[in-house]
Amino acid sequence: MPDIRTIMHVDLDAFYVAVEQVRDPSLIGKPVIVGGDPNGRGVAATASYEARAFGIHSAMPLSTAKRLCPQAIFLRGDYREYGRVSKEFHAILRDYTPLAQPMGLDEAYLDVTGCEPVVQALSGAADADVASPEKLGRAAGESIRKRVRDELTIAASVGIASGRLVAKIASDAAKPDGLLVVPFGEEAEFLAPRPVRDLPGLGPKAEAELSRQGVRTLRQLASMPETHLKSLFGKWGASLAERARGIDPTEVAGDREAAKSVSREGTYAKDIVDKQVLLATMRGFAESIGAELRRAQRRTRCVTLKLRYNDFSTITRSHTLDHATFGDDVLYEQGARLLRDALAKDGRPVRLIGLGTSNFTDDSVQLDLFDSSEQSEEELLHNIDRLRAKYGRRVLETGLTFFDANSSGEDYDPDRRTGLSSQIGLNNNDQSG
Repeated sequence: MPDIRTIMHVDLDAFYVAVEQVRDPSLIGKPVIVGGDPNGRGVAATASYEARAFGIHSAMPLSTAKRLCPQAIFLRGDYREYGRVSKEFHAILRDYTPLAQPMGLDEAYLDVTGCEPVVQALSGAADADVASPEKLGRAAGESIRKRVRDELTIAASVGIASGRLVAKIASDAAKPDGLLVVPFGEEAEFLAPRPVRDLPGLGPKAEAELSRQGVRTLRQLASMPETHLKSLFGKWGASLAERARGIDPTEVAGDREAAKSVSREGTYAKDIVDKQVLLATMRGFAESIGAELRRAQRRTRCVTLKLRYNDFSTITRSHTLDHATFGDDVLYEQGARLLRDALAKDGRPVRLIGLGTSNFTDDSVQLDLFDSSEQSEEELLHNIDRLRAKYGRRVLETGLTFFDANSSGEDYDPDRRTGLSSQIGLNNNDQSG
């Protein structure tokens, strides 16, 4: 019989809002939405539970959120502060096990199997309190929740199970500010009555197709024949029934798996037709992506442009490089070429622009013995990175970014990752509230 593992999923509750409430306690108990100007074009990054009671959820357009809850307090968000708090959160988790795998700023998987001595030392638990996998997980989970509350003044919800999938669903079920242990061996019973939408990775289209098949619960999904699921969803469908029974062999990695892509994107407050502004935004993204690749000691072979027009239609265009790079100029030049080609074919106003990279290699290249120019350029980039890290990115700026009127505003931040508030060019005089 294989060893039973103790897997935890730890998730901070309404993270961005929680950080804002620590800084301004008057926000506690009120409907708060982090995302930007409700009269603008962004989406909600997160919402307090008071706001969620009105049907507001992440990725909802802010204009819709304002209609549903006009009394809500809208905040732009301070993503550097969220990043700082996130680092402290993940540092707490690493105290309990080397197998702590971040899945974002505010969540992570932990495997605490065999970590009884560490958990006891950190929690003060007695031998009897860690005598079974479930008890070990509970002791670790309660200790983590207490430390997060005491040290960060925010709440964490924890799910504990024998695998990642069930632990994730359990932490969602424990929200807000709770802990749920799924007894080992009872994963299928725990999942059975839950709607299929609770299964991680199962999107709206798959849910709609299952609904057409009369399948609405995980119990029904678990009983479907594999051949039928494969006919509906292809190779991916073969694992759906197993996942619906809580079978998930995925291991928790010690460190976050190397990213398969690095990208930046932003939504303009007003549609843009000026190519120079689009190129300026592209330059900022290229510099930010280049710096991240250098920090990770990675190089990219593929550059991708993303454009969303004013009618919400979206295109992507990619180019494979002859040589792997982390150079700002190369990333910008390839992105700019893709952009010019796209605009030449379709000159409609642009709502969103993005630049992405993928197909990574390790940071090693064959340098020309008789040409040191490439090495000198890379040393310059590393020096620029160090200066910006110490004094801020505006300590050195390329002239091109000044063609973007938004670059001088407080909301200009090409380092902001996709998935956070990504409005570009908000009214600088706007006051959140």
